[in-house]
Amino acid sequence: MEKYTLDPNCYRDIVERLQQRQPALLGKRRQAARPRPDILTYWLIGQLLDGAGMPTRASLQDFSQRLAQDAGIAYPLRKLRLMRRFYRAFPGQQSLYLDLPWSHYCLLLTIKKPQARAFYAAEAAAGHWSIRELARQIGTAYYERQPRGPQLAKEPFVLEFLGLEQTAKLSERALESALLDKLQLFLLELGRGFAFVARQKRVAAPNGKPSYIDLVFYHFLLKCFVLIDLKAGALSHRDISQMDRYVRLYDDKWRQPSDQPTLGIILCREKEPALVQYSILQESRQLSAATYQLYLPSSQELSGWLGMPVRPASPPGPMKKSLF
Repeated sequence: MEKYTLDPNCYRDIVERLQQRQPALLGKRRQAARPRPDILTYWLIGQLLDGAGMPTRASLQDFSQRLAQDAGIAYPLRKLRLMRRFYRAFPGQQSLYLDLPWSHYCLLLTIKKPQARAFYAAEAAAGHWSIRELARQIGTAYYERQPRGPQLAKEPFVLEFLGLEQTAKLSERALESALLDKLQLFLLELGRGFAFVARQKRVAAPNGKPSYIDLVFYHFLLKCFVLIDLKAGALSHRDISQMDRYVRLYDDKWRQPSDQPTLGIILCREKEPALVQYSILQESRQLSAATYQLYLPSSQELSGWLGMPVRPASPPGPMKKSLF
């Protein structure tokens, strides 16, 4: 059996960090107190355990007892194993986001693909996602739905949070109102960088005839306006021409010298691949069309849409206490 030995210098650093973070309590209360989860300390414990060899139950119990004696904290064996997994999933300190709660990392450890795990960690840290928001994004395959290439729109948009029924009677105005009622969740689905500007934005053509753009956003990372046109039905040539006109008008009237070209997204119920291929959508860098779903799709549906296996999508529910 592989010998299990702990690096004394690393162990001493861990004990010192734990002692520094202990609450300033007196007497017996101090022995029972636990400091707030410290991501870097958990990572260091994982590094220590991983570098010591293959841990056994007896070695982990001995380590837990030593920590209890030297630092006043006894971690359960399952949590120590989780810390080792944590280190192996994030092997470099530069890959850590110290502001992310431990519960988020426990959820991230369920993701097997390293690129996806790193993506969710970065997005959760940048967007200050709650644990429910992170669980929702993982469950809807947010990483796999990210746009590839120059397009901004993901495929498909999942709008289950609106609580709307998938019926033919849904109107564009009802969809627009529902999105604005749940604007914070819609911004989460759109992705990082979007800021809401206006609804039913009036733009007038040179002939004076006004048009109204459903939703206008500004993308402060790309430095450009983003126009969204909502469609209750299937994508048509008329929809594409209309959005092309909206983008040109908006560029002419509101784009500033410091802004990048305006982008337009047609959000529709369905789209024919041939229509996309043989239209200006195929080559345009400013126009795109994406579909939306009003329900949480199954893993089979997501796999079919994306052309790749996707983990089962499940709505975020209460997290199991034992995980943390």
